[in-house]
Formats: sequence, C-alpha cells, structure tokens
Amino acid sequence: MVAGETVLPVGGAASRPADLAAAVREIEAAERPRWVWADARDTYPALLEAGVRVGRCHDLALTEGLLLAHEGRHGESRSARAAHARLHGLPVPEEAPSAPGTLFAPEPLPAGAVAEVLADQLRRVAALPEPGRFRLLVAAESAGALVAAEMAHAGMPWRRDVHDALLTDLLGPRPVHGMRPAKLQALADEVAAAFGHPVNPDSVQQLVKAFKGAGVELKSTRSWELKRIEHPAVAPLLAYKELARLFSAHGWAWADQWVRGGRFRPEYVVGGVVSGRWATSGGGALQIPKVMRRVVLADDGWTLVVADAAQLEPRVLAAMAGDVGLARAAGEIDLYSALARSFGGQRDNAKVAMLSAMYGGTSGDASKLLAVMRQRFPKAYQFVEDAAKAGEEGRLVRSWLGRTSPPPSARWRELVSGPEGGRAARDRGRFTRNFVVQGTAAEWALALLAVLRGLLPEPAELVFFQHDEVMVHCPEHQAAEVAAAVQAAAAEATRLLFGDTPVRFPMEAVAVRCYGDAK
Repeated sequence: MVAGETVLPVGGAASRPADLAAAVREIEAAERPRWVWADARDTYPALLEAGVRVGRCHDLALTEGLLLAHEGRHGESRSARAAHARLHGLPVPEEAPSAPGTLFAPEPLPAGAVAEVLADQLRRVAALPEPGRFRLLVAAESAGALVAAEMAHAGMPWRRDVHDALLTDLLGPRPVHGMRPAKLQALADEVAAAFGHPVNPDSVQQLVKAFKGAGVELKSTRSWELKRIEHPAVAPLLAYKELARLFSAHGWAWADQWVRGGRFRPEYVVGGVVSGRWATSGGGALQIPKVMRRVVLADDGWTLVVADAAQLEPRVLAAMAGDVGLARAAGEIDLYSALARSFGGQRDNAKVAMLSAMYGGTSGDASKLLAVMRQRFPKAYQFVEDAAKAGEEGRLVRSWLGRTSPPPSARWRELVSGPEGGRAARDRGRFTRNFVVQGTAAEWALALLAVLRGLLPEPAELVFFQHDEVMVHCPEHQAAEVAAAVQAAAAEATRLLFGDTPVRFPMEAVAVRCYGDAK
C-alpha cells in the first residue's frame, strides 16, 4: 500500500450506501487521500447522490487498460476482477458492462484483492521506461473518471420548452409514435413525387434502386455523393436527411430519455476512443448539432463560461517535437497566421500544410506545401513522419505520456503481404501519424480538466467537455473568476506535460447566457 491511498472495494457504493458515504465523507475531510477503486462508474455516482465528492482517485480499470495497451495486449479485459485473476493464474472473466446494484452485479472484490491489483499496477508502472510520465497519465485518466461522473450528475442545462419549440419549428408538431413529423413527411412525399412512385427515403436500397431506374448510378446515398448529381429528388432528399438526423438523434424521444430535471445527463466514456478522446455510451453529448445549442440556457442569475483551446493539435506537435520555428509560431494566439510568413503570406496554405502533416494528406497542393514544411520545420515534420513509418511497419506508437496505439490486426498483416500491401501500410501510417498528436492533445485536455475541477469556486461546476472545449455553469458574479481559472488550468496543464516551453495553449473563455452565442 502507498501512503495517502485508501482502498474502496468494488461495488462498495451499492451496499450500505449511507454508511459508505458517511465514511468516505469523514476520511476525505480529514486526510484527502487518493481513493483506490475498481471502477469509478460503479462507485462514484452513488457517492455523488449522497452529496459526497472526492478530490483524487486511482481507477483500477482505466489504469489496467492503459497498462495492457502499453504491453501490446490491447483489447484484453481491463476490469479489476480480470486483473486479479491474471495475477493468480485464474480464468479471466470477460469484460461486462458496468451494472452496480443490479440483480446480475458481481460480488464486490474484497479490499485485499483491490490492494493486490493496485500493488501490481504500481510495480508495472515503475518498470516502464518513462514511469513519471505514465504516472501523470494514470492520474489524469482517473481524474477524468471523476469529472465524467460529476458532469453526468450535475447535467448540462437544457430547456425542454425551448427544445420543443425548436423541434416544432423545424419539423412540425410532435407526431404520434412511429409516424414522421409533418415537415419530414412533406419532404418524403417530394422525394417520392420526383421519382414518380413511392420510395422510402430512409432505405438506402430503395433509393439506390430508384436512382438507377432514373438512369443515375450511385454507390451510396451519402450527402457528398448526392450533391454531385442532378435530379429533382436530390434537394428534398438532402433536406430530409438533415432533418431526419435531428429527429432521430435529438428529437422528442431522445429528450424523454436523456433530459431530466432541466438537465441533459449523458453517459461519458473516459478514454472511449483509442487515442484517449472521450466517447459516450448514450445521449450523443459529443455530437450536439449547432442548431441545438440554442436550447442550452443558463439558469436565471447564472451564466455559461465556454472555452476552447485554439489550434490544439498543432501546438501539441510543436511542443512534442521541440521544433524551435514551429514553437515560436505556437507562441502566438493565431498559430496559422504566424506560420503564414513561411507559406507566401497565405494563412490557408499554412493550415493545409500543418493538417496534412498531422493527418497524412496528399491531395491538391498538400505535397507542395509539405515540402515547404519539411524545409522550414524539419523536427516537427520528422516527428510525424517517424510515427507514420512505425505504423507502416506494424510497430506500436505512443503518446507523450505513454498511451499506446493498438497493434495491427491479423487481417492487416495479411493485407500488407498481398497486392494491396502498400495501401494498407499507408493507411495504418496515417493512423499512427495522427495518434501520437491526438493522443497527446487528449492528455493535455485531461490535465486541464483535472486542474480546473480543483480551481472552480463553489457552486460553479463543469457541465460539458468535448475534446478541447469546456463549459462551466456558474453564478453570474463568478464569471470572471471562472474564466481566470480556465486560463490558469491551461497554463498548469501545459507545464505538467511539457515543462518550460515557449508554446502557448490559449483558452479563450466567454460568458454567455445561451451556448449558441458562444461561437
């Protein structure tokens, strides 16, 4: 056991929750320990319901996932129960969805077993080539688990009356179950009329067949492909697809499920993407359409402080690569404008070159602009080229703190030995090229969240996070203090990851009543 760490058994929050919450509250106030638990998703929500917040934790499941990936065992079960079984050579249970307090929830893992898994994880971290960096990754990932639970508990302000009015304006009145809204049905009728016979606009097969009957060959009904053809059905079909997505993803049924008590409460998945970015297991919090931002309104007397990191990934690349020229440009508020001097004074050319370097783009003027980047910013260019080469050769790559890319699949190894080998290798190279940058950007954002949650004054609370954007709901008089906290957290996250660097990571914070006014 490590000093300052307190073990909480798996499932502890589900048994005698009042007693557990009281004990945690008392220990947290007296000692401020780092709580060790199997999975924050199983434990922390019940504590939050009881009014208990903790400062720090070590999440065994998230840490095990990071360690397994580092060991080239991506995809193996990461639960504390699985980790304990591996320690003792026992059959490893399959990964199961978190379901505390249900009939089928597993028995709590004894505190001694939790302590064993913790000790093993600390030993494995200490044996890594860069243990200090990896410890920071574990701490940030675990803090992310706390933030995710706290944001789901607090919820994002969401006005159901405004939402209903917006949907009614765009789609027509709420239809009975199983029917289309009036405006959606009118567009469907226009599509059918354009073909001269009934066609279900939700059916790709029917649409492709209908277009073929009209002499138009389509491989899909994706919007970009439809926009390339001329046919009277295209315009109403494109309008239908846009509104149908809104109706399905953020319509009335969605709100019934995910909006409670005037708050949107999604289920965040920390590290749900292999690069470390978050995902959601429901609610679509990371895909809120621009039009829906009008529905996110602060409570009376409160405001929303919204901030995002400008040009985060290029700045991360500058800091990682140690490229003096790029770091100098990244010391400015607008990195692309600062780079423009190297690209004939054209900001757009600088942006194309930078994105092509990070994502492996080669179309249009990309090749010519990349040649300029290779000459002017050799370290940054070589950094991503090395990551791409590693991917093409089937090797693993790692983010700045040690998050590891998945190994190539057996199918990929088959492909690279065949006639399509070059293409398969280049595809994986593009993935690993971006992985090292995107993964590190995700780490910077996690560090920002971890620091920010400790700087916010009560009763301000984080209510939204998406890649490089945060939203804090706070009383109006706290807006300036919260904005300053965001900037301080960005500076500290930069110091934690990169030490003394000339690269700036500006976070422009604005206080708005409505989320739609923030952009």
